[in-house]
Amino acid sequence: MQFARRVGVYGLLRESGRVLVVRDGVEGEFPGVWRLPGGAVGHAEDPEQAVVREVAEQVGLTVTVSRLFAVVADVAISPEDKVSLHTDRLMFELSVPPGALSQGGPQAAGGGVVDRARWLFPAEAAEVPLTPFTAEALGLPVTPLPPGTHRPQHPAAPPHPDRRLRFGAYGLVTDPAGRVLLTQIAEGYPGAGLWHLPGGGTDHGEQPAAGLLRELVEEGGQVGRVVELLGVNNLHNPAAYGPEGRPLDWHGVRVIYRVLVDVPTDAVVTESAGGSTARAGWFTRAEAVDLPLSDIAAMAIGQRGR
Repeated sequence: MQFARRVGVYGLLRESGRVLVVRDGVEGEFPGVWRLPGGAVGHAEDPEQAVVREVAEQVGLTVTVSRLFAVVADVAISPEDKVSLHTDRLMFELSVPPGALSQGGPQAAGGGVVDRARWLFPAEAAEVPLTPFTAEALGLPVTPLPPGTHRPQHPAAPPHPDRRLRFGAYGLVTDPAGRVLLTQIAEGYPGAGLWHLPGGGTDHGEQPAAGLLRELVEEGGQVGRVVELLGVNNLHNPAAYGPEGRPLDWHGVRVIYRVLVDVPTDAVVTESAGGSTARAGWFTRAEAVDLPLSDIAAMAIGQRGR
């Protein structure tokens, strides 16, 4: 069995109490099933730009991103292709310029991927077959789809074997005193020596928030709870050096959560030797801003200080 990963982005657009949904056509991932408009993120593509592009292609609307409101993961197995595909799905609230929605209804692009688009009230949406992630996003009961309904869309083969996609979950982790937990990147990894947010790549089949809490134990020896989804960070490094010993074309999609550790303890790295974390520590915000920080840590701590 081959294990594959991809990242999908979807948009929630509301109008007069209704929500915009599309139905997958014969070439779609969920033929005959309704879902939020969206699709796969391309290599090196920013997720926010990807959802704007997908909505424009599928329903002909120009949208702007308001916020990231949910992230979920699912796994679909294709016995014929012997592929287990893990998809991390990012869902954004969207908006359109004033008057744009009054210029006619949404127009499905067709072509086999999406064959119809509709505005539905919640009660109407509850009466049509919905993908589980769409039902969850709309606050409706999640009904499992019949076997064979989900057809995994295997990512296209990368043009070069050294191209990589990495989805990770990271935390702005604080304690009741307001201190921030940071981890230092170990030698041999990109960004060695920088202080970073706790977190890392999620495992195949793992939900992002669960993966972050696992990493928090491994990298800092702390038990925390996720209290808020803050946003998503995109990173593309076409020549990242790591333990492989050669440059790799890395695309990282990193969601960021706010995490509270109610009963902090001394920060200790508990993962096995040879990991990407050299050490961990608790810092006041004044101490943290004077450290050499990774880009994502600097961004998260800066937002916290506003």
